[in-house]
Amino acid sequence: MATEHLLEVTGLAKSYGHHAVLRDVSFSLRAGERLALIGPSGSGKSTCLRAINYLDPPTAGDIRLSGAAIGRRGDGRRMSDRELAPQRAEIGMVFQHFHLWPHLSVRANVALQPRKVRGVAGAKASELAEAMLAKVHLGHKIDEMPERLSGGQQQRVAIARALAQQPKLLLFDEPTSALDPELVGEVLTVIKELAGEGRAMVLVTHEIAFAREVADRILFMDGGRIVEQGPARDLLDHPQSPRLRQFLASLSRKGRSDG
Repeated sequence: MATEHLLEVTGLAKSYGHHAVLRDVSFSLRAGERLALIGPSGSGKSTCLRAINYLDPPTAGDIRLSGAAIGRRGDGRRMSDRELAPQRAEIGMVFQHFHLWPHLSVRANVALQPRKVRGVAGAKASELAEAMLAKVHLGHKIDEMPERLSGGQQQRVAIARALAQQPKLLLFDEPTSALDPELVGEVLTVIKELAGEGRAMVLVTHEIAFAREVADRILFMDGGRIVEQGPARDLLDHPQSPRLRQFLASLSRKGRSDG
């Protein structure tokens, strides 16, 4: 039976020994919807993102993509990496750092993903790489080596690489946090364009103004829990919890001092 949600996360928990990083996190995402996770450092945002595709397997909870359980067999046992591979192919992830292969050209870096993840043949993978690099406005850099690119350009290559595996869902883990301030805008522009195409995405970001503009909904996390959630503009303009009001006020003070 079809599900109305692309992604369903229920009761997600993650602990390292006695330290609980995620506590009973539940949310869902419809096809084409954009969800932003915001909150202070250490609130569990990135761990939540990494748990979705079992890069950091959760301690408890249920994760489903198009109705299929991620990371768990029918008997409840955890899947092996080999069993997980087809599921991970449906989830493209962009990390804080670019993780490009330094010995491969930009084209080869992007083409490698569909070849490894989807089994796409060499020539077709190369064509797909060209198309995805054009989408992130780097068609003119296709034969460059990563070391010759700026940080913003390298992150756009990483986005093209995630797109090339043709996923159902895109995950962005603080995609601008490793960039110099003047390079942030070019990466955010590309993400905004992808959002405009109706791509489903979960975005962990500290760029609150960007989250307000791009996300349909925002989850505010603190202490490993979802403290407040709602439509992006409503949540940011009319925060209900004292903790979210405190968080937004601290960002406002920081912005004034940085200016």
